[in-house]
Amino acid sequence: MIDEWCKEAPKELDFNHEAENTRTVSKNLSRKTEGGSGGVSSDVDVLIPEIIQSTEKILILEYMDGIRLHDNDSLEEYGVDKKRLVEEITRAYAHQIYIDGFFNGDPHPGNFLVSKEPPHKPILLDFGLTKRISQSMKQALAKMFLSCAEGDQVALLSAFAEMGLKLRVDMPQQSMEIASIFFRQSTTATEAKENIKALNEQRERNAKALQEKMKLNKKEVKHFNPVDAFPGDAIIFMRVLNLLRGLSASLNVRIVYLDIMRPFAESTLLGSLTRGPSTNSEWIYDSPVNSEVESKLRSLLLEMGSDKILGLQVCAYKDGKVIIDTAAGTLGKYDPRPVQPDSLFPVFSVTKGITAGMVHWLVDQGKLKYEETVADIWPKFGTNKKELIKVHHLLNHTSGLHNALGDVVKTDPMSVCDWEEMLDQIAKSTPETEPGSSQIYHYLSFGWLCGGLIEHASGRKFQEILEEAIVHPLHIEGELYVGIPPGVESRLATLTVDMEEIQKLQGIKPGPDVPPELLSGIAQMAAGVPAMFNTLNVRRAIIPAANGHLSARALARYYAALAAGGAIPPPHSSNAKPLLGSHVHTPAFPTAATSKKKKKGSAKKSSGSSSSMEKVEYAQLRTSDADSEVSVAASGSTGGRLFSNSDSGIMDAFMGVGEYSGMIHPNGKFGLGFRRYGRSGAPPTGFGHSGMGGSNGFCDPEHGFAIAVTVNKMALGSVTRRVVRFVCEELGVPVPDEFSVSGEKGPDMVLNLAPPAE
Repeated sequence: MIDEWCKEAPKELDFNHEAENTRTVSKNLSRKTEGGSGGVSSDVDVLIPEIIQSTEKILILEYMDGIRLHDNDSLEEYGVDKKRLVEEITRAYAHQIYIDGFFNGDPHPGNFLVSKEPPHKPILLDFGLTKRISQSMKQALAKMFLSCAEGDQVALLSAFAEMGLKLRVDMPQQSMEIASIFFRQSTTATEAKENIKALNEQRERNAKALQEKMKLNKKEVKHFNPVDAFPGDAIIFMRVLNLLRGLSASLNVRIVYLDIMRPFAESTLLGSLTRGPSTNSEWIYDSPVNSEVESKLRSLLLEMGSDKILGLQVCAYKDGKVIIDTAAGTLGKYDPRPVQPDSLFPVFSVTKGITAGMVHWLVDQGKLKYEETVADIWPKFGTNKKELIKVHHLLNHTSGLHNALGDVVKTDPMSVCDWEEMLDQIAKSTPETEPGSSQIYHYLSFGWLCGGLIEHASGRKFQEILEEAIVHPLHIEGELYVGIPPGVESRLATLTVDMEEIQKLQGIKPGPDVPPELLSGIAQMAAGVPAMFNTLNVRRAIIPAANGHLSARALARYYAALAAGGAIPPPHSSNAKPLLGSHVHTPAFPTAATSKKKKKGSAKKSSGSSSSMEKVEYAQLRTSDADSEVSVAASGSTGGRLFSNSDSGIMDAFMGVGEYSGMIHPNGKFGLGFRRYGRSGAPPTGFGHSGMGGSNGFCDPEHGFAIAVTVNKMALGSVTRRVVRFVCEELGVPVPDEFSVSGEKGPDMVLNLAPPAE
């Protein structure tokens, strides 16, 4: 802070410098600028005295007759609207910071007057301390502001990285709280004391959380600085925000800074992206074209445009080879970085298809049987009329536990982050229907039911089985998670909602296979889902029904293997950048640091971790180095398998046909863990799973076809279905009803129903 001040303060002593600053700010604020929302004007209405003459030591300005801000009697006498006055000053500073990147760093009350002439415009004075910031810093500050407005922790951490702010500790929730303080609603002077008290309490909570996180005593935590590097350019910016807040308090008005500054921040951050892909050649990520179909698909995506697509990935396999691997759009509404092939998308119920594959892998390994009673594997489960529930009931959504934990989640939504508590609650739950009597979609309970089964059958942690059964054999390290580790935040896509489409769900009546609870207040739920699932606390939680984070190329490779009965496809294209599987699967937090005392006193360390902190924060356990080496080696060559069962039996189990037909509900839409795809009135030809908002993965074994689509703009699935239909029709693969315009949709697509006119 001192370095920055010493650099900027001497400039105030040169009045020629101040004169030039004044002219520049005046010119900037007089020009018209389009707001980021399309029609929001970001013009400002202030007065700045004209420069008459200047030397190094003398500055002559146009005389303006105005009222000092501390002259409350005169302000009252002239009928000045003090709230409007401060709002206009705030708009002027938002314009300077976010639009111009050139702002007055000294907005204290003495540097303003109020015109005596109606409408009593603010007069801005003294431009000696004026800061110029780069385009990249301007965008980073805008992203920081908007991430606080949206509660988007991923975008906030991205903004920190872009502006050069580095942290020594991984505490995203506290980082969001601290950053949000700067943009909080101002308080009147009479409320200031209570506000300070609340801020002190928050500071104490954060200090306690830091102490527990870093395992420090009370003395050590006082001397521990969680900031590793702080950008000098942000110092004056933060000073401006604090002085503007003081201005509000001195005039005893309340200002909502988020509302006033948002259009200016959006304007600079979104820039040309608001005009869509037709004017942005980088909208589709520059990667090799694998086929003529992919070339045509990219043209289709450009035609569909950014109105419906925010960020998207598509990857497809035909006969074991990659024919499509395309990424387009941006990582988030307020994160204009491009989607890349290795970006990680939250895919909601697509995760169920991954979890189901783990159960099938354990059956193949001889760890459990489909006909086995769950209570025989998981003794605590055998209570409250669940004694007769079998493994295949869980996979087929016929256990009667479709609403299990619904009340718990409604009461405390963040309880989903507590893996052990959720398993304990699911073991105590009571079914609503007899096992096997009806197929009703287990929209959340499916994950904890299968997750508990996986851990008890294997005697190991959920993530260990995920890595050994799927991640390592397929060589998709770093691109498929159920609960992300710290260190992958820079690759995360951020969710947003197409509320115009979601509103159309209000008139939909659910069928008998959809819990009514799932559709009650659906628009409100859909609007709240991104806010919850964008937080890193939820992203890092193990929620096997709804919290997968993956790339389309990892998901497509998984389904390509399943379509071949578990045979691992040849290595992904060597032209892909970065290579699939080249990421460290469980990275250490990059700036984590512990004292020498702590290292000396630590008896245990996890391999590759800079401290024991990451192991406490993130529950994912690694398989042994030997296991990793074997699986990576296997993935680099053809001939490896996910399942030892080499005949078609395993695919029959996926779809619930042949000898497994007696384990599924007659005419049900699910096989054993997977949604069955095909044409109405005909036997199923494929299987997969969709997720709320539009992401999807499925395969058609008969045609050697597998495809995955990931999206971050949650809508009614029309984008995904149009993409899948196009690719299938180009390849001559039958289009399943699930992806047709008018065909019947499964219960997992209840939030992905497109309007008939698509």
